[in-house]
Amino acid sequence: MDHLLMNREWTLAELAAAYAYPETGSGPRRPWLRANMVSTLDGAAQHEGRSQPISSAADMRVFGTLRALADVIVVGAETVRQEGYRPARARAEFAAARQAAGQGPAPAVAIVTAGLDLDFALPLFTSPLVPTLILTGASAAPDRVAAAEKAGARVVVAGEGAGIDPARAVRALADLGHTRQLTEGGPRLLGQLVAADVLDELCLTVSPMLSAGDAQRIAGGPSVTVPRRFELASLLEEDGFLFSRYRRS
Repeated sequence: MDHLLMNREWTLAELAAAYAYPETGSGPRRPWLRANMVSTLDGAAQHEGRSQPISSAADMRVFGTLRALADVIVVGAETVRQEGYRPARARAEFAAARQAAGQGPAPAVAIVTAGLDLDFALPLFTSPLVPTLILTGASAAPDRVAAAEKAGARVVVAGEGAGIDPARAVRALADLGHTRQLTEGGPRLLGQLVAADVLDELCLTVSPMLSAGDAQRIAGGPSVTVPRRFELASLLEEDGFLFSRYRRS
């Protein structure tokens, strides 16, 4: 992986340093929500419903590094179903750094869902290193909440209706100690986060592919009144793939 003029592959430690969460000084850490998404040149976030066909080995190295830095991975229920999500795993390469940062062996996975239409026999619930979290609204069906809790998940209410309030969800995760937050979408969830103005950083892989078709963009839903302005923080390249990182300006 090249960083502009550096023509060599970066180590995982160098990647981790490049993508480190911002330091907040001596006081309590404030939550920082970053998104990691991939898009083709013509704006497709998926091919045939999945992101893997437009990804690469380098993209997966960045993907794994971002997960290793996070306290929690926030993901929508539809993406859990489509992408076959599994629990985050502990990685020996990052074990010492996570311990030094006061983190557990692996990040928790937090699923955003209004209906809790989830298969509680999946490994996300039967064999996670840390309990899976479910972010939902106060009016979620009690029987589905009970089923989730029976499966070992921790249900976190982050909204007054059926769905979540994004700002409240960010605060609720931070209250659990999860201040280094990472979302992997999908597009509908990312659109909600953008609309609520709670996204601090976007890590976007631009894939050197053209797909046409009617695939979703990286963010969907209603548009914002005024487009959000972010500034470029870093840009990496390998084999035609661009790995950009944008932060709030």
